[in-house]
Amino acid sequence: LGHKALAVNLSDLAAAGAKPLAFTLALALPSVDDAWLAGFARGLFALADAHGCTLAGGDTTRGPLTICVTVFGEVPAGGALLRSGARAGDDLWVSGTLGDARLALEVFRGTLAVPAEVFAAARARMERPTPRVALGQALRGIATSAIDVSDGLAGDLGHVLRAGGVGATLEADAAAARVAARGAPGMEAFDAAAWRSLALAGGDDYELAFTAPAAARAAVEAAGHAAGTPVTRIGRIEAEPGLRIVDAQGAPVTQRFASFDHFSATE
Repeated sequence: LGHKALAVNLSDLAAAGAKPLAFTLALALPSVDDAWLAGFARGLFALADAHGCTLAGGDTTRGPLTICVTVFGEVPAGGALLRSGARAGDDLWVSGTLGDARLALEVFRGTLAVPAEVFAAARARMERPTPRVALGQALRGIATSAIDVSDGLAGDLGHVLRAGGVGATLEADAAAARVAARGAPGMEAFDAAAWRSLALAGGDDYELAFTAPAAARAAVEAAGHAAGTPVTRIGRIEAEPGLRIVDAQGAPVTQRFASFDHFSATE
């Protein structure tokens, strides 16, 4: 919890291309639990130290367990990555892997059974996500827009399209190929629809989805290499509004991909 509470906030800085500076922590606890606090602090400060991000203040009080982190970062004037910059003709990219956290969640829920090795890797990605801070900074001046993938790729991409007044064609199978468990022994029962659902509607990935001019492909790949993070081209931005999802052959995919809704009674 200590790691993830900070990581999901650092991911927002990554999506802006920002350098972390400091954070505040408001923590409510029902009672003092020394062992819990020690583990929480280890996870929190290990990640904070790795990014040079100082705990600068906050509050601690009694109450139902509540963890509230606010992060502060900086970018050069005019250099922030925004959601609103995508333009027709841009490539659509995603970093890292997708769907791992949702796979682990469904195992916890009892709706899926997977090999122990696959579950362990997916659980690690769910509980200890990696904020792509270095990649976000490397993409400044290259990417035209960016967002971190927290509620599901398809839904989060919609924010970018609306902000930019554009549309996109998303290659579902290119995104599905980025699920880490794809091809792992014991996963043969998963069909194309299952992999697409994990990649496009899984959420909790904390990867970066971003756009860049087609002419900048080499620069994007160099940024990924410099940041130690793989990047994959998964579509293109178009002038016609809306998100069009196609398969590897370019045929429309009719499967529905619903993103996480924080206020849904069914979630």
